[in-house]
Amino acid sequence: MSRTRAAIILAAGQGKRMKSKTVKVLHPVGGRPMLDWAVALAGDCGAGDVVTVYGAHSPAVKDAAEALGTRTALQDPPKGTGHAVQAAREALADLGGDAIVLYADTPLITAATVGRVFEALEAGASVAVLGFEPADPAAYGRLITNEAGDLDRIVEFKDANETERAVGLVNSGVLAAPAELLFDLLDEVTNDNANGEYYLTDVVGLARDRGLRAAVVIADGDEVLGVNSRADLAAAEAAFQACMRTQMMADGVTLVAPETVFFAHDTQIARDVVIEPNVVFGPGVVIEEDAVIHAHSHIEGAHVGRGAHAGPFARLRPGAQLGAGSRVGNFVEIKKSQLAEGAKVSHLTYIGDASVGANANIGAGTITCNYDGYDKHRTVIGANAFIGSNTCLVAPVSVGEGAFTATGTIVTSDVPADALCLARTPQSHKSGWAARFHAAKQARKSRKDSQK
Repeated sequence: MSRTRAAIILAAGQGKRMKSKTVKVLHPVGGRPMLDWAVALAGDCGAGDVVTVYGAHSPAVKDAAEALGTRTALQDPPKGTGHAVQAAREALADLGGDAIVLYADTPLITAATVGRVFEALEAGASVAVLGFEPADPAAYGRLITNEAGDLDRIVEFKDANETERAVGLVNSGVLAAPAELLFDLLDEVTNDNANGEYYLTDVVGLARDRGLRAAVVIADGDEVLGVNSRADLAAAEAAFQACMRTQMMADGVTLVAPETVFFAHDTQIARDVVIEPNVVFGPGVVIEEDAVIHAHSHIEGAHVGRGAHAGPFARLRPGAQLGAGSRVGNFVEIKKSQLAEGAKVSHLTYIGDASVGANANIGAGTITCNYDGYDKHRTVIGANAFIGSNTCLVAPVSVGEGAFTATGTIVTSDVPADALCLARTPQSHKSGWAARFHAAKQARKSRKDSQK
């Protein structure tokens, strides 16, 4: 990379078609807001300066962009994409390198593709535009090329004639140029068009009028999916998931039913892991080699160790850490807890804010009672401990190494190592109570029937 780079992220659209109180670009794809995708892309392609352009209607975008480390610029009122880029001018006043315009509602473009756009500039183009060839060009702006294959102009659909509308190569919106040239060309852009807006795309024709060369870089259509509606959001999510599934299998992960598994943007899964059907990964998941995630499990913010098993119907919440060879079974929820190597929590159990020692066994129906209505408290279970079924561990509390708790025990104080904890009400019987109960109920029913 011989020249410095900057990115201008356009995020000022109102997104009315989303019909949402959440600003469009803050809706997630792959568990990550679309704005975050754009900011990460800018960094991945080497942009040292990043400016996010937001609208007056969306202060949440300004806050989110600044939290991500970008500068911000206000476009008010909105007067088109060219006007939006102009809003970033002051923030990039000292930039002597190249600038690229990205979009916060186009989350799936890769750094490799953006790198090819910059390479076109390095190869001699003064302006480089990212295009694609969809099956249905619809209302996209058309990229009109010359006999040499260079870009001659971009024509917005509303302003295109029939010949131009027949062109299948269309504009993604992504455009790069030397920053000084880009803003110089934008000074010449007018709003003499069907929408009365200042189009960024007009800079191509203006550059050509100066005898400068414009190039087209062609991307895969799935990469440049723009999101303007809930249907578009679903399409972008589907494209992301399809890409992740393909990559996971190429990396050595077994997906028994790939179309039923859903990943987050940062899911990390090692080779020889088996993922059964209908598993959902939220953000922040790491799965080590030889682990098995059984069907119908939901995992978020968790680390699953080598050879561990989770599910079916397991829920691993943020902070769950499963040691090597540990087992979490059906209808078990783990939150902010660590299971050491070989520990087993087989079924119908909640473990929250706890540490479970190596090879400990947690019986069915066990609950760590970690919340008192105000604060969370911790439970510590030692190595090789055996927690009997239907035990309630009232935190803060610890169970020593090798200790047992009897079935149905409510543990309210620490259990010493190798001890048996038995804490339940002694069983008693009331002779004849059931017979008297039934007789009274039947008599009451008979009286009601006779009154009808």
